[in-house]
Amino acid sequence: MYDFIAAENKFEKENIAWNGNRFLTGNGYFGIRGTLEEYTKEQMCAVNMAGIYDRVGDAWRESVNAPNPLYTYIKINGVKYALPEAEPLSHSQTLDFRRGLHLRTTSWQTPGGSVTVSCERFASMSRRRFIGMRYSVKTDFDCAAEIVTGIDGDVWDINGPHFVKMRIGDENGIKSVTGITGEKAVSVTAAERLYVLFDAETETEKTDKAVLSHIRFKAAAGTEYAIEKTSYIVTSADDFTEECTTSEVTYRELKDEHISAWDKIWSLSEIEIDGDDEAMYALNYSIYHLNCIAPRGMRSRSIPARGLSGQVYKGAVFWDTEMFMIDYYIHTEPEIAKTLLQYRIDTIGGALKKAEEYGLQGAYYAWESQEGGYEGCSDYNVTDVFTNRPMRTHFRDKQYHVSAAIVYGLMKYIRGTGDYDILNGGALGMVVECARFYRSLLLKYADKPYYEIHDVVGPDEYHERVNNNIYTNRMAKLVFDTALELIDIAGRRYPDRAAELDKKYGIEALRAMLSDSSEKLFIREPDENGIIEQFDGYFKLEDVSVDEVRSRLIDPREYWGGAYGVAAGTQVIKQADTAAMLSMFADEYGADILKRNFDYYEPRTEHGSSLSACMYSLLACRIGEAEKAYPLFMKSAKADLVKGGKEWAGLIYIGGTHPASEGGAWIVAVNGFAGITETENGIECRPLLPEKWNAMRFKLVYKGRLYGVSITKAGAEIKEI
Repeated sequence: MYDFIAAENKFEKENIAWNGNRFLTGNGYFGIRGTLEEYTKEQMCAVNMAGIYDRVGDAWRESVNAPNPLYTYIKINGVKYALPEAEPLSHSQTLDFRRGLHLRTTSWQTPGGSVTVSCERFASMSRRRFIGMRYSVKTDFDCAAEIVTGIDGDVWDINGPHFVKMRIGDENGIKSVTGITGEKAVSVTAAERLYVLFDAETETEKTDKAVLSHIRFKAAAGTEYAIEKTSYIVTSADDFTEECTTSEVTYRELKDEHISAWDKIWSLSEIEIDGDDEAMYALNYSIYHLNCIAPRGMRSRSIPARGLSGQVYKGAVFWDTEMFMIDYYIHTEPEIAKTLLQYRIDTIGGALKKAEEYGLQGAYYAWESQEGGYEGCSDYNVTDVFTNRPMRTHFRDKQYHVSAAIVYGLMKYIRGTGDYDILNGGALGMVVECARFYRSLLLKYADKPYYEIHDVVGPDEYHERVNNNIYTNRMAKLVFDTALELIDIAGRRYPDRAAELDKKYGIEALRAMLSDSSEKLFIREPDENGIIEQFDGYFKLEDVSVDEVRSRLIDPREYWGGAYGVAAGTQVIKQADTAAMLSMFADEYGADILKRNFDYYEPRTEHGSSLSACMYSLLACRIGEAEKAYPLFMKSAKADLVKGGKEWAGLIYIGGTHPASEGGAWIVAVNGFAGITETENGIECRPLLPEKWNAMRFKLVYKGRLYGVSITKAGAEIKEI
């Protein structure tokens, strides 16, 4: 066993927001941003809760941050020493992502000598409500010292404040801060039990938003003084039962359990790469983040587009989950994948309501889905940087492809697990309703023999309200074909479900509708040059380079798309669109077509979304070009390790972690470079290793069995474990 460490060895104020993402810890129930213990809302400090939302007035509805039980700072001879205000002598911040531990050590120079604080903390992977923290102080001179620690309820909110009432508690050695949200009166409580491991005087301070312990002592030179805290978070919206009292577990016990849980996770998920330590490090760092945000042991929960790194993107669930993340869970912990799909099954009511809102049939899933399938996206989702006015966008009403992504994710799950029983629990009805939605979008000209889909926004969001987007049309066909396949399976395996469909729609009429839709839907063919036009009229747009379009920006925060965006009238696209379709349906096209489209579209792609590079990388693997795939794979795997990603859409902050990019990196590594394919007889391996890779080793769960995969330049071996 070896450790993976992410570290920063000096303090740089401009990295505070980025480090909050880079050093994230989490357990699926909440995510703790990698900020320092003395930080407040000014430094985007947050314990971000999964699946709890609130809206204030007309502002955007967003996820809720819990009161922060990690708040801690020191005083030496009455003077406070804390970052970022007090310049340090030295500083290091570390994430041990082998064990899910966040560590920091900081020294300051005081008039009497130096003082050093160290802290180790973690979001418990064994008890999902819990947080452990050990904080210590050491000086090189005798002095009067004070540790101030407690729970800070004055939380960071982008569109808040969300807590309209606060309750402060201090009973039986447990301090707590409870916030009550304004929209639905959800209570979110952070509580702690404090252990002072040395002789000291302790005084409690209560404010309207915080409870603090002031621990005062005489510090002797060279002696370490430590406190430990076991904290927990609990909400009134929790749908699982778990003991909350901190009296039952010490910091050491909690840490040991936590490390053991991570060991078990890594025993299934780690990928070894011989010959390329940088790639192995980046890929496993990506896997770490996917493990931090997985809703283990929870019911009907999904994963937001920015994971649990804060309220960015309103804490909403996007198509990212089913398209880019679910593959990893299917083949490591399938129950997590099923939980993600259960969220979609259980929120179909919101999808049915949204379709009805637009005069459509079936299930139109939310672009930014919150609890109950509530649509969190507004019609004005970007702010103009010049006027500071909201800009009309069409993410909410025209991104039709999200419903197809959910069906695609379901079929990946069924084929990877063999679990057709999910159809008996609502999945069949969900697929049929998605098919009915796409049927209601179909248009037909009197003089044409085929159906079209008009007025859409594809994955390339820079071009709005286009007709016959190749990705959207092909995914709609996938939904029709999947519905037909599953109706036949239900007829054999689950006659009661088939009978329900027959009673509601008439099975034969339903089959006829689905067949007609699939057979007559317009799917654009490659042109004489082998290129598939992304949408009607795309080739007529100005053909310029990405750099040329970038040079036209007046403000670097400008949104490139929409009615007035610099890319809207050009062939420059935001992210993989035609290329994404081809990477998914590569077996329907010859290698020459795949290559021509890769070569055409990739130079015209800004990669303005973290979802883009992995799709191009996978497509490069499909055409046997590992060296073209490799830098795009690394771009995906290092999305949260390297600065420079987009943090603004207009005036809206969109920074945070990138779990879809990290899931995409896993897909490229396993399905691209390792060449894993699923067949009726099991899994097969047709590797295409990058030049510098000598070997790969990893494990996969497939249809309830665990396999070990070993790949070298000489060949590949798959063994059941």
